[in-house]
Amino acid sequence: MEGATVEKVSGDKADGSSSAPQWLLLTALLAGNVALALGPWSVRLADSGPVSAAFWRLALALPFLAILARATGQKLGGIPTKTLLLVALGSVAFAMDLSSWHIGIERTRLGNATLFGNSGSIVLLFWGFIISRTLPRGLEWLAIVFALGGAAILMGRSLDISVATLMGDLFCLDAGMFYAVYLLTLQNARGTIGAWSLLVWVGIFACPVLLALAALNGEPIWPGTQGGGWGPLVALSFLSQLVGQGLLVFSLRHFPPLIIGLALLTQPAVAALYGFGVFGEVLGGLDIIGMVLLGSALVVARATQRSQPAIISSKPA
Repeated sequence: MEGATVEKVSGDKADGSSSAPQWLLLTALLAGNVALALGPWSVRLADSGPVSAAFWRLALALPFLAILARATGQKLGGIPTKTLLLVALGSVAFAMDLSSWHIGIERTRLGNATLFGNSGSIVLLFWGFIISRTLPRGLEWLAIVFALGGAAILMGRSLDISVATLMGDLFCLDAGMFYAVYLLTLQNARGTIGAWSLLVWVGIFACPVLLALAALNGEPIWPGTQGGGWGPLVALSFLSQLVGQGLLVFSLRHFPPLIIGLALLTQPAVAALYGFGVFGEVLGGLDIIGMVLLGSALVVARATQRSQPAIISSKPA
């Protein structure tokens, strides 16, 4: 997840520091994570199908993201062909990420889904060992032990409930792997495309893939009239793609990776809370231990990274 960050949003000083007070930046960081954590709730309520919901999440937000890009002086055209090809490849990975994650959300507990869906940080940690041909050191070993232990506990508990719940965990873990590919593919593009412009292009390339996957999955594309209708889809697009991503773009570059990782833990906490209150998903002592271990692994994995891209450093629920 290393590499050049996206261009700075308005409100930053010439030296890269922000003119906004620290409490406002921290509030934006936490609020962005809470907004992302509420995304799976909308996925559960949507009656258009899980992959179709991912399509509408991106499609409904596209006009607003284009307006934000133009308003901040970011160009949507004139992008080198090689960069666009990389963005297209990353967008396909992102579409696979969202489709796998949304399917998993409907099959497992929301706390599990949020933790496993954010496992891209740990996947990138392993990838770093592979490309550098080095062994883990210090805290990296701790992240690996915590990740394996937490994942084993949570998956074991899911299997105690049903095989379908375990499959939901695996879909969400699969999503985390695709998300790591998405991050790696867009590593260089972040240096030449602005934050909002990049989100626009990702949506342009990912939407047709999601639409095709939804059709192949036999899902209804349009929301029905018996369920929530357009409400859950509009809420998903607004909270995840606009509010969640927008607040993270605004705040993330101003914090070290450790703080970003700690803020990330608000997502599974919020998801587990309304999973219990709304959907009756009860967490036992072992579940909490597994979540703490896997959440700690995410924090340590992020803390070992030297920099974080502002645009896509947290799971876009």
